[in-house]
Amino acid sequence: MREYLQFYIDGQWVDPIRPNSLDVDDPTTEEVSGRIALGSSADVDVAVQAARRAFATWSQTTREQRLDVLSAILTEYQNRAGDLADAVHEEMGAPTSLAAGPQVNLGLGHLSTAIDALKNFEFEEQHGSTLVVKEPIGVCGLITPWNWPINQIACKVFPALATGCTMVLKPSEVAPYSAQIFTEILDAAGVPAGVYNLVYGDGPGVGAALSSHPDIDMVSFTGSTRAGVDVAKNAAATVKRVTQELGGKSPNIVLDDDDFAKSVAAGTSVMMTNSGQSCNAPSRMLVPNSRMDEAIAVARETASAVKVGDPNDKKAIGPVASRAQFEKIQGLLQKGIDEGATLVVGGPGRPDGIETGYYVKPTVFANVTNDMTIAREEIFGPVLCILGYDDLDQALEIANDTDYGLAGYVSGADLDQARSVARRIRAGSVAINHGFDMNAPFGGYKRSGNGREWGQFGFDEYLEIKAALGYAPA
Repeated sequence: MREYLQFYIDGQWVDPIRPNSLDVDDPTTEEVSGRIALGSSADVDVAVQAARRAFATWSQTTREQRLDVLSAILTEYQNRAGDLADAVHEEMGAPTSLAAGPQVNLGLGHLSTAIDALKNFEFEEQHGSTLVVKEPIGVCGLITPWNWPINQIACKVFPALATGCTMVLKPSEVAPYSAQIFTEILDAAGVPAGVYNLVYGDGPGVGAALSSHPDIDMVSFTGSTRAGVDVAKNAAATVKRVTQELGGKSPNIVLDDDDFAKSVAAGTSVMMTNSGQSCNAPSRMLVPNSRMDEAIAVARETASAVKVGDPNDKKAIGPVASRAQFEKIQGLLQKGIDEGATLVVGGPGRPDGIETGYYVKPTVFANVTNDMTIAREEIFGPVLCILGYDDLDQALEIANDTDYGLAGYVSGADLDQARSVARRIRAGSVAINHGFDMNAPFGGYKRSGNGREWGQFGFDEYLEIKAALGYAPA
């Protein structure tokens, strides 16, 4: 039983001002696996004051000093990688291969890219007689979700540290264990007191206090579009910068070529990764109407081969993260059936032989139309919707007919055609044949948010631009 009943503020583990705790469920057993302290606006205020004090000195550190700190974190991160994997496995129910693989390694990747970016990042540029300087924005409130817990913490904390900002982190109360280990890593690495602070809590108690706090200069939020709207409203009164990575309903346009079956199989497999709990998941697969039957056969075979809850299978998927998420998915599965989509495989209920845990059947719907609820709303589970198109113009019209714009995908053998289609998808990132790059900017159009994370592009969100006019002789 894990018990994390203190916060990390000003370089020390401290008790909450008003003791309160929250039970954390194990999604594989539905039983309590631990407890965390629940913070309040009073705890946030103490943490923000510590960050504000630390900003005076941390913002003035040199590039080399910050690189030394990040390098020390890298060493400690590598030493504690196993502990991080155990924490993710326990808090999310993620299979060991996923927890020790992508979940932990993405955090490591963000640290490495931040170090590389910082080495050559241009904080000053001369424009005629004017010097343009990029300076740390100040104290940052970082609010992260539960689906890729270390990834989301890392892609906010490391750019903030690299650019000279100080911060207060509120991780998800659904999956908080990895945040505890992450904080222990930063403490052991010698991050100066007050530069990084951790307060556990929920949205109403801690998230709202961070986003509305007058001494927070910037809020970086990842989560649902609904919660992102609340963060923006809370932040508006103090005119602070708000960056958001929100929901998605990403299209995957499968081209009509010789790689069709391979593309459908790949898109189905990617959709099931992390039990479908990815905001950029390729949840709407668009295929030629003339090849719908072929797509159904390939998707059925691929999804049926996905094992659920098998710790010995590296490709198996675990449960979804919480009862609330499980129940939401079950409702949407039934909605898909009720609205007339073809249920190819999966559907409501737990997988056969599993009686306990928030496990969802790998599910494929076909003959989905873009006005159906399952094509409009983010399901956030292992559920693929297959839609048909007559030509690429129609495919793009369907792809872009969404409130979201976080990601898009194009799959096929004809690279020139894939490139042309990718340019016409209205999304912050478009992957051709599921390409991946940790240095690429990540963020969304429309209701998928604003701002960008990852690599050097993530640095800009934590920087203010100052123009020093007359700095040099004209």
